[in-house]
Amino acid sequence: MKVLVLGSGAKDHAMAWWFSRSKLIEGLYVAPSNPGTAAFAVNLPDVNPSDKDQVLAACRENGIDFVFIGTEEPLQTGVIDHLNKHGIETFGTPGYALKLDSDRSFSRQFATKHGIPIPDYKIFKTVEELSSYLNQHKGTTFTIKPNDLSPSRVMISSDDTDALLDYGTNLLKKSPVVVENHIPGKAVTISILMDNEGYFVLPVCYEYTKREHTDVGHGVATGGMGAVCPLPLDQDIMDEISSKIVHPTFKALKKEKLYYKGILTFSLIISDNGPFLLDYHVRLNDPATQAMVPLMRNDICELMLAMHDNTLKSVRLDMSGNSAVAVVIASEGYPEDTRTNQKLAPIPPQYMSNAFENGTFLFFGAVESRENGIFTTGGRAATVVGVDKNIMMANSKVYSSIDLVNFDGSWYRSDIGVKFFESVTQ
Repeated sequence: MKVLVLGSGAKDHAMAWWFSRSKLIEGLYVAPSNPGTAAFAVNLPDVNPSDKDQVLAACRENGIDFVFIGTEEPLQTGVIDHLNKHGIETFGTPGYALKLDSDRSFSRQFATKHGIPIPDYKIFKTVEELSSYLNQHKGTTFTIKPNDLSPSRVMISSDDTDALLDYGTNLLKKSPVVVENHIPGKAVTISILMDNEGYFVLPVCYEYTKREHTDVGHGVATGGMGAVCPLPLDQDIMDEISSKIVHPTFKALKKEKLYYKGILTFSLIISDNGPFLLDYHVRLNDPATQAMVPLMRNDICELMLAMHDNTLKSVRLDMSGNSAVAVVIASEGYPEDTRTNQKLAPIPPQYMSNAFENGTFLFFGAVESRENGIFTTGGRAATVVGVDKNIMMANSKVYSSIDLVNFDGSWYRSDIGVKFFESVTQ
């Protein structure tokens, strides 16, 4: 099988690496790629993954059998529909189902109609309406998000009316806003692979979304600063997630003719009153993907073939039994005023290729190769992942290797995974 992975971020790097380990791979290509994917794939840096004609041309030129799209931009520009029209097999969300992610008003109406638990919410289109509502409910903790697709976790949760209004006013310049009642609990991410007849559930992850060492209050939201996988959850909670959210969603997608062959990610909150759906995403999450992939023993190409044959529901999850802690290394000023064009210190070749089997993995994000080295191009430069027997040991491994990625102004959170074992060490 010849596979093309579209994307250049850390989650795309991680997925391409997973493909590289398949016994069914005959050729692996990544467009536009990053400095790490060159170790195991053919990089196509001149192919714009969001340009459907360029992608189709690359498929024909390289004899691609299958295109994997787990990132946002190519989905929005219709690459899936274009490739399918021309007989190229794909894994990704077609245009008719994108509104699950790109229109929060639609997704909430969809969930409500099919009995899937979500927080109480309202949609506002004007500053006046938003201001009136917030001032009527002073002291209440709300979460404010844009109604349309946002490239990262653009939101704020607060009980400060002025802060909420300022944030919402800025969002309203581009789209209506969603105001949700804040539900306290544990935020988790779970993704499924879907075909026409069923789905395959990937391991549950916990993601750290704030810049500061807090995941509540006025912390600045980012695209994700770290992740733990698998998240230790009681079986009864997993059963509730399945029976109240995942399975009803798949049944509803079938009923509404919105099902497709691709990924659906659920952002959830596990509260004292059970699980609630916060958002659907029609692609993988970053950095949850980087934490998950090193643990997977399933052959990704076999999963793709099962999806093609509509037999995903019969495939069993096969994991290593270890835990993974992923830590994102970010650029100075991220996410508000990111400083870029910083040169990374040299990285040992065995880490560039993830060939050093010591439980440490490196996946590149917003960086690019130049003649004189690797330079940052955005906020989240790379993800370092530690894998070991449990979360405590994985945490120790990742932070002992964190200086693999080092450049002027680089920073990271130092607490990823700690909350899951700190009570043991006290």
